[in-house]
Amino acid sequence: MASLVELSDNEYDEVVVDNSPINDEGGEVPEVDDGVEEPKVGMTFSSEEEVRSYYMKYAKQKGFGVRRRNSRQSEDGKVRWFTLVCARQGITKSRASNVLRPRQTERVGCKARVNSVLNEDGGYTLSSVILDHTHYCSPGKARHFRCFKKVDGRVKKRLEINDEAGIRTSKTFKSVVVEAGGYENVPFGEKECRNYIEKARQLRLGVGGVEALMNYFQDMQKKNADFFYAIDVGADMRLKNVFWADARSRAAYQSFGDVITFDTTYLTNAYKMPFAPFVGVNHHGQSILFGCGLISNEDAHTFEWLFESWLKCMNDQPPNAIITDQDKAMQLAIARVFPSSRHRFCLWHILKKLPEKFGSHSQYNEIKSSLHKCVYDSLSENEFEEGWCEMLDTYDLRDNGWLGSLYVNRRFWVPAYVKCTFWAGMSTTQRSEGMNAFFDDYVHSRTELKQFVEQYDSALMRKAENERIADFSSFNTEIPCISRYPIEKQFQKTYTIAKFKEVQEEFRGFLYLSHSYLGGDGAKYEYVVADEM
Repeated sequence: MASLVELSDNEYDEVVVDNSPINDEGGEVPEVDDGVEEPKVGMTFSSEEEVRSYYMKYAKQKGFGVRRRNSRQSEDGKVRWFTLVCARQGITKSRASNVLRPRQTERVGCKARVNSVLNEDGGYTLSSVILDHTHYCSPGKARHFRCFKKVDGRVKKRLEINDEAGIRTSKTFKSVVVEAGGYENVPFGEKECRNYIEKARQLRLGVGGVEALMNYFQDMQKKNADFFYAIDVGADMRLKNVFWADARSRAAYQSFGDVITFDTTYLTNAYKMPFAPFVGVNHHGQSILFGCGLISNEDAHTFEWLFESWLKCMNDQPPNAIITDQDKAMQLAIARVFPSSRHRFCLWHILKKLPEKFGSHSQYNEIKSSLHKCVYDSLSENEFEEGWCEMLDTYDLRDNGWLGSLYVNRRFWVPAYVKCTFWAGMSTTQRSEGMNAFFDDYVHSRTELKQFVEQYDSALMRKAENERIADFSSFNTEIPCISRYPIEKQFQKTYTIAKFKEVQEEFRGFLYLSHSYLGGDGAKYEYVVADEM
């Protein structure tokens, strides 16, 4: 028994809708030339593909898109008949929530089509033909229809090579356009290039996401036994969370693991899994990676799994201090997994909420100034407490819920409360955000999971090269001292260029200070210091 098969309406759907009644030159729509004969009932073809090829050539000449509408198959799988229609065939039912703001649609009920039936010779004969369209056609715009867009072999090869080198598809496409002399000379668009490279990645890796990830990690571990990874798979065998760190990241943690920042707010991949890097700072002030994860949720249970995996990777040596954003689930997980680590909230994330919380307040600028002074200028906990109470009373903010929650958690973010801990010059998670930005040249929000871990290596290699360049700069050059203090000379010999610049900035300010001795008892001395500028 024959069965009717409805194919997808998007198989040959158009990309750009042509609603213009004129051609590209501004004149009347041209008549079809004699390049391709108009379809007529009785025309015969040797195969289904030959029918499709012929009708698409005719459509491109005429200026309309083509898609396959439906077909009928026999029990042996042979197509008995099929229909090719204009891409603007059919009527789309509006799904807009606001009827006064309807969505654009290419479907205008066009009747143009050809129907082909299987003949006695095994070929196909046109059994019915409708030539008239209910809309204007434009040969000059035909290249924009999806059915006419095909990436040629030469470009496919270039796309694959550049993709493996970490060059974005958008840049490769732009080079193709420049080489061709303009967009009008390229028979495909950037979207077609992206679609091809996604398929090419799957073919190159050969297996699905989780399996390919496992294979990749196992290969990396064979190359270096210190490569570490952990994969969390659900009961349905779907990937939930993943963490990995290369040997270099694990070694770097032994030297620079005093303080780490952790942030999940930047990048998600095509599977909607947030990128979660563990970031520190090296002797050049550069951000370094101590491993990273891709997580399916941002709840306390998931963070615990990730932190425990990372801790195991680092030989159960927790950091002295950790900086995160103000996330309750993250706070709970850190308290459980890193109970001895000093936890600090990112100050920048907190203060950037001021416009949202007080932007409409008549005294916004005064409140902002008072809060900043209270936070940044308080040298002791008592001084902060006094300044905070004064601010609340001055602007009648005692009942403000947001400020109330900040005060409760003041030991996690106020500088006066955390100053006794070494923070390696960091008070925010911007190190994590900077590391995220570093990956911008290699991955983006549509990057496949398998591609992500491949490009991760490329990004780390460039990061390592930047560190080697900074090492050479400190080895081969020096910054002259600006004072006669022996301690500055000691810093010059010991510190890297980047760190010595920071020290020298302090010395530069010290040069403009004067001091007077007030007295002492042998154990304590008192001086008065004044700025001469």
